[in-house]
Order: sequence, then C-alpha cells, then structure tokens
Amino acid sequence: MSPNKGEGQIDIEIEVKAYAEDLAAIETRLQRLGAVFTGAVHQTDRYFNHPQRDFAQTDEALRIRIADDRAFMTYKGRKFDRLSKTREEIEVAVGDAAAATRLLERLGFTPVAAVRKLRRMYELGEFIICLDDVAGLGTFVEVEARGVDTIEKARDGALALLEQLKLHRTERRSYLELLLEASGSRTR
Repeated sequence: MSPNKGEGQIDIEIEVKAYAEDLAAIETRLQRLGAVFTGAVHQTDRYFNHPQRDFAQTDEALRIRIADDRAFMTYKGRKFDRLSKTREEIEVAVGDAAAATRLLERLGFTPVAAVRKLRRMYELGEFIICLDDVAGLGTFVEVEARGVDTIEKARDGALALLEQLKLHRTERRSYLELLLEASGSRTR
C-alpha cells in the first residue's frame, strides 16, 4: 500500500505487525469496531537475492507474489524507522510469474525462499488489516495505513489499532526474515 503515490513521488508502505494467537477473536473485535471484510486470498511470495549485493545486509527485498490467479513483482527498500516496517515499495503486476522468475534468474538473481500464507483482509477507516496464517511461522495481524498525511501519524495510528485489538507483541521483521531465522538460514 502506498499512500504517497503520484508522478515524481516515492511510494511508501506504512505497516505494523503483531503476533496473534486467536485470529477468530481478532475478527470478532474488528467486526465490533466496524471493519469491513474485503476477502481472503492464498499468497505465495517468492524472494530473490541480488547478484551483487546481499539484501539481508542492505535491508531490501525483491519478491514475486502469486495471489490466487494474479502475480506481482515487488521491490521493498530499507525500513525507515525502528517501530514499523515503513519503507519504499515499488510494485508492478506481471502476467506470468514463471516467466518473471526465469527473467530474474537469467539476470543473476537467486531464489532465497518462499513464504506461503492464507490472508483474510479487512478495511477500517484509513487502514487495511490483514489476518495472516503463515506456513511454518503461525498467525499474525498486519495493519497498513493508506491515504495519510504523514508517515508518523499513520504509523502511530496503526500501532494504536493493534492496541485496540489487544495485540501487544509487535514484530518488525518480515515474514521472510522470520522464516529464514526459524530454518537457521541467514541468506536473503
């Protein structure tokens, strides 16, 4: 999600995440707050490392996301702050995920890992709330801001929403970082 989209502007993703033990209880809380269910999707995110720089060291990411019958290539820049996963994001739709993967591999990018999840999505005001069941990691809630005035205001609002949902164990690392840590791998 990029609240600052426009010609000549940098696309910024403002996102916070927390561990969630009971997604059904979170859904009930969201519904009580007036959140609107917008859909569920199976996503597979295939991550790649750059041929000449280590994304684990530079805090960047490149992935191809397959979401049901759609595919996207996404670049994520370094995180801006220590409280959230706010970062530059560039995303483009791709018509053929397999061809996009071959293209990256021919250019020297190496596959790192795949993150698989079932995502249930809600909207509440300026927030998109994702309830994620991530294979090999467990369940999480991500809150992403959209259409905001400032990064700080959006981040603080997203953190306040996590508090309203009674989610106190925030996590700044990406699912990829968590998955690699769980598997004992350090390469991204």
